[in-house]
Amino acid sequence: MIPTAIGFLDQDFEIEKQPSKTYRMILESRRVQGYTDGLEAVRQAVYKILLTERYQYIMYSWNYGIEIHDLFGEPVSYVCPELKRRITEALTQDDRIESVDGFEFDLSQKGVIHAAFTVHTIFGTIQAEREVEI
Repeated sequence: MIPTAIGFLDQDFEIEKQPSKTYRMILESRRVQGYTDGLEAVRQAVYKILLTERYQYIMYSWNYGIEIHDLFGEPVSYVCPELKRRITEALTQDDRIESVDGFEFDLSQKGVIHAAFTVHTIFGTIQAEREVEI
């Protein structure tokens, strides 16, 4: 007997949003204590996504994290637009993040690009940043 899916896809499915409640990271003291939700939970997600190299850790989906390591040694004229694209792509994988814009690049420190940008979420707006050594 061969299984069939006849009629299965004809059913009505209800899509349910999951809460964004998660453990609260206290970065200053390097502790995890209590819980957080809403904008602060998304702020933590942005922080974690931007510090996780994509494809490096088996525990994360290939949609999680950002590719940064291959930018080392590349010219600034390539890195800045590529960094903008990669940050936007990495963060918009999270369905709580609607868009990323307002990129500003600081090249004052030799060998380092500092990117500051605005993250628009369903809970509000977050200012974020990421430094990349080139």
